[in-house]
This record gives sequence, C-alpha cells and structure tokens, in this order.
Amino acid sequence: MILERLSLINFKNYSEAQLEFCPKFNCFVGNNGIGKTNLLDAIYYISFCKSFFNTIDSQNITYHQAFFVIQAWINKNGETHEIYCGVKRGHKKQFKHNKKEYERLSDHIGLYPLVIISPSDIELIWGGSEVRRKFMDSIISQYDKIYLEKLISYNHVLHQRNALLKQFHEQKSFDETSLEIWDEQLIMYGEHIIKIRKHFLEEFIPLFSKNYQFISGSNETVSLEYESSNKDVAFKTVLMANLAKDRVTQYTHIGPHRDDLDFKIDNNSLKKFASQGQQKTYLLSLKLAQFEFIKNKKDTKPLLLLDDIYDKLDEQRFKKLIELVSSDNYGQVFITDTHPERIKDLFKEKQSEHLIFEIQDGNIVKHD
Repeated sequence: MILERLSLINFKNYSEAQLEFCPKFNCFVGNNGIGKTNLLDAIYYISFCKSFFNTIDSQNITYHQAFFVIQAWINKNGETHEIYCGVKRGHKKQFKHNKKEYERLSDHIGLYPLVIISPSDIELIWGGSEVRRKFMDSIISQYDKIYLEKLISYNHVLHQRNALLKQFHEQKSFDETSLEIWDEQLIMYGEHIIKIRKHFLEEFIPLFSKNYQFISGSNETVSLEYESSNKDVAFKTVLMANLAKDRVTQYTHIGPHRDDLDFKIDNNSLKKFASQGQQKTYLLSLKLAQFEFIKNKKDTKPLLLLDDIYDKLDEQRFKKLIELVSSDNYGQVFITDTHPERIKDLFKEKQSEHLIFEIQDGNIVKHD
C-alpha cells in the first residue's frame, strides 16, 4: 500500500499544498512550528477520518477560512483509490471513497491501516487508563469490524445505564426491570470485548518483546498485562455485586471501560522504575508491534509515521530503528526532523529510496 499523492486546502497552516511521494522514505524537515507534523496529521486523517492531535474538526481549518479539504490517492494491490475529507464550519464532515460518501465513518476504519509514533506516546505511560484502552482498541478496530461495532454499542449502553442510575438517584426511586434491560446488553457486549482483548494480547505480546530486545540490545525483561476490573470473575456476577455502589455513585464501576494495561520492566512498574531511555524504547516497541500485528492481520503493510523520532532515542537506538524499518517487512515511511543535514547524512549511509521535503515559511521544496 503506497500513498502516491496528497492535496491540502486550508488545512491548519497550509492554504494549499500538493505533494507526490516515493514508495519508501518521505522526510519532512525544517524548524519547529512550521507545519511538519501537520502533514503527518493530514495523512492520519485519510486513515482514521479524524485528526491524531485535535479531534475537533473545525479547529483544523486554516484561521479565518470556512472549510478544509484533504484529498489522497493511495495505491493498494495495484489500484489507485481516491480518499476525500471535507470539513466546513457548521456542517457535517464529508468523507468519500472513490467519490462515494460513507454512511458511517466506521466503515472506513481499517481499509488503509496506519501507525503513528509521536512524542505524545508518553501519555501511554503517564496518562490515565483510558489512554491505554484507546491504544488497544484502536489496533483491534483496524482489523475486527465486529469488535468496533460492539465497542460502540457497549459505550452507548453504558451511557444509558449511567443516565438511568442518575435518574433513580434524583427521583429517589429504583426500577429493577428497567435496569435489567441495559444490564443484559452491557454484559453481552462487555464479555465479547474482554474476550477479544485477551486474545489480542496473546498474539501481540511476543511481537512487542521481540522488538524491545532488538532495539535495546539488552537483557532486560519487559512485559505488559491486561488488568480486568472484574478480576477474571464472570462480568455478570461482578456487575450485580457492585449494584449498590453504582446506585450510590450513579456510575457503573465494573466493566471493560475500567480495564487497563500494566507496563513492567524486570517485574517493576515501568512508570516508577524505568529510565527515560527504557521508557522510550518500551513505547517504540509497542508501536512497532502494532505495525507488525496489523500487517499480519490485514496482509498489507500499514503506513508508518515517525514524528520527531530522533527526540525519543539516542543515536544508537535511532539507527537500530532505521535499520528495522528499512527492511522489506516495512513499507512506506514518513519522518519529521528538525535537522535537514542529519536526515541527508542518514540516507547517504542507508542508500534507501527517499525524498526530502524542506519546509520554510509555508513553502514545501522537494529534494531527491
């Protein structure tokens, strides 16, 4: 799968931009704050129908403009597909595949898989459990449509159950039959979600461990574990056991919406005991495992976006990364860096097919 062309109108700091890419490495270089990451975000949009950095679409429109348009042409299995995303202030987002608009944006997810590695990944360690759940769910949703549908349904039912609990509290009443209607659905969707997450991790963890050992070149032992809020007890049993607490707090305390991933190094908390270099390598290994996992499931190589990656690693680990993604196991790669000469020197050494796009004052100049 190759992103051949990208066209932008009024997207963030780009009033207009047209780019053509090569099949392997495409590098956006220039000073901080000039829009390198915005180009990666436009590419992210065509895969996930939303921004990676700001999910409020209207805030991605160029200042004082009424709309933005992103168009992309992707070659997949020898055929070129056109993707269109249009956002106009006060209007519903338009998303089209080969000029046909989607009824549901979820139908697009997974067609053009993508993995982004960004400085914001640090939130996987320091952020709340919802960040780690989102990481896990976003991977599964790219290859399992049923999971995505059940996850959406679960969140809808959860919202309805919580609203009913709040209503009971306000009215000082309780209707067991009304609650059971939502409980049955919550249990049905929730059990499926938990089951699929556990199966996912069984396949994912070996890929993660392999990548960590390659990049770090060390004998450290790393692990990640699924922490289920129902502690391997049947979801229905635990949900009923917590009903009294739920009624008091007007909130559902047990379920996959409260689950987490536990990151460890040498059997200790990654957050508390790992060095900065170990944490960065851990995160990078997670994302590369994400790439490999999706590639195996979809039988296609996702687009790989590396945002300011040099900032995450020392020179030795950076070279290990480039060695890895230069292999035939990886496809098209997009990189941002603040040092043009560093990128040029890198590809003199690697001799890989590449293009360098230098960005200055909103202008994009392409170098071979």
